[in-house]
Amino acid sequence: MTITPQWKDELRARITLSTVIMRTEKLVKKGREWTACCPFHDEKTPSFYVNDQKQFYHCFGCGAHGDVISWMTEQRGLSFIDAVKELAAEAGMEVPAPDPAAAKRAEKRAELIDVTTEAQDWFVDQLRGSAGREALAYLNRRGLKPDTLREFGFGYAPESKQALPNALPRFDDSMLVDTGMRIRTDDGTTYDRFRGRVMLPIQDARGRVIAFGGRILQDRDGVAKYLNSPDTPLFDKGRTLYNLHRAAPASRQTGRVVVVEGYMDVVALAQAGIKDAVAPLGTALTEMQLEMLWRMIEVPVLCFDGDRAGQKAAMRAISRALPMLAPMRSLSIVRLPSGLDPDDLINEQGASAMAKLLENSNSLLDTLWEFERDAMPLESPESKAGFKKRLMDHVDTIQDRDIQSLYRRELLDRFSAFAYPPRAPRQQSHQPRRGPWKNSTSLNHTLSSDARSTLQKAMAGGQRTDLLSAVIAGLVRHPGEISRHAEPLTRLAKHDQNAAPAIESLIELSETLDSHPQSAISDAQGYPAPPEDIRYAFLREGTPPGEAREELAEAVSLLAHKPALEAAMAATIARFEEDPEGSFAEQARLREQLTTVDERLKAFGRRKAGTSPVRDDNSVSSDT
Repeated sequence: MTITPQWKDELRARITLSTVIMRTEKLVKKGREWTACCPFHDEKTPSFYVNDQKQFYHCFGCGAHGDVISWMTEQRGLSFIDAVKELAAEAGMEVPAPDPAAAKRAEKRAELIDVTTEAQDWFVDQLRGSAGREALAYLNRRGLKPDTLREFGFGYAPESKQALPNALPRFDDSMLVDTGMRIRTDDGTTYDRFRGRVMLPIQDARGRVIAFGGRILQDRDGVAKYLNSPDTPLFDKGRTLYNLHRAAPASRQTGRVVVVEGYMDVVALAQAGIKDAVAPLGTALTEMQLEMLWRMIEVPVLCFDGDRAGQKAAMRAISRALPMLAPMRSLSIVRLPSGLDPDDLINEQGASAMAKLLENSNSLLDTLWEFERDAMPLESPESKAGFKKRLMDHVDTIQDRDIQSLYRRELLDRFSAFAYPPRAPRQQSHQPRRGPWKNSTSLNHTLSSDARSTLQKAMAGGQRTDLLSAVIAGLVRHPGEISRHAEPLTRLAKHDQNAAPAIESLIELSETLDSHPQSAISDAQGYPAPPEDIRYAFLREGTPPGEAREELAEAVSLLAHKPALEAAMAATIARFEEDPEGSFAEQARLREQLTTVDERLKAFGRRKAGTSPVRDDNSVSSDT
């Protein structure tokens, strides 16, 4: 039978690891994990941890590590097939039927592993012999120590087109071609791919040699400095991370994994004592590589050179990661000083300088903000608007709606502070204050009577049952928040014609403010006094500003998101005849998002209703 990685992933997802382990071991909940004394060795202090989210167990004492399948084989003593069958029956899954073609492919891969393994041994021997004298001198000049050369398996490929078949005569030439070490031309002749290069083995997660990378000894025009094996039955560069088999156990000790740009960077970090580094292989990080990293750690650290190419590489990685972000799954970014790679930095400033940079990495959000802010001069309203659009375009790619909303709010807050810096205070009015908020901010000119009337009606129009009325009242009470939410309010006005007049009046109101408005508008100045609705923090007297601001932002986000989704749904339904399959899939996605928003609105209404000391049947928002 053929058990594919995808089938095993599905099996693990259906089985709760801690539940299986608790059948024979006593586990104690500790945060998001379970802990116990290790069942694989004698100990008195618990060092055995079970993580259901990541679907593995690990002992920090003896190093035992595995998933639910390995638990059944190692602790229960079952064979792999018996373990799979028992777990599949529990999960309600069918064990795949035998697949002769897959079995043949597996046999072919095993044969090719034999080829690459013997080739690796031969490359190492060449480096130690007379043919590799110049290559060994080159590696010594780069400061690589003998222990490092042995650990990473450095070798040398001589400058000959027919060296490999002579060195490995027991393997057919076709097998050497299939491993990517030989090239077959159109006329059928073959020759060695790697010639006159320092060689590094590329290994899979189990440490088996599946490909090679080679570097020339002297840079020459028209010759690639680095050359990797092509994709083969053994090697898929988009699904492979260099040094993963060494970095994975190291990361379990450090709680970190570092991603650098190339394998020589990995080697330099390892020699400096930073063992938890990996690298992609000649391409930008792929979705599969990101998934591999997130299985190891929640927030991998991406380390890029400080030059322009490194910045572009960082943004490519961020752009690829944004749609995949999920709760407790992100990236942090380190940008090296300009012109330095990890090897240069360590040689010039020591390993401590590199360690300090890794400890002070930037968040994905901070890096996104800084990159787009610095991408071009921001000296005109048009360029600033372009900056904002670029940020929002990035945000729109985030699939998780909660994370998308949080990114949108944070970036818009930063943009408002950047694009609308505080202006010099204008002369304050000495008119006597009246009304319920005596320390209110003065206004530099009078709100129009139409806007005043519109806001008064909006606030009075059933604020006890209408979340929109409450939000309008909250923004009148805290007018400094209006500009922060200008974009979602504008979207809400676009999709909800009933809300549009009040929102336009709010925008007019925000334009009348002096800088730093901190409190409500006084009715003594002829402005509508917001009601006090104790269900909502942003309408209660004495609420701390931070709490009011957070709750008001949540309410605005919910109100703006629902009609936008409904409009998108209507547009999708309208194109059903043109694209039935695409429209149906989009409707399903939008329907799921609408359900989520409705649930959040209901939860918001219940939570606010629950804050009232006296609750009646009409206390829940009509939006719920």
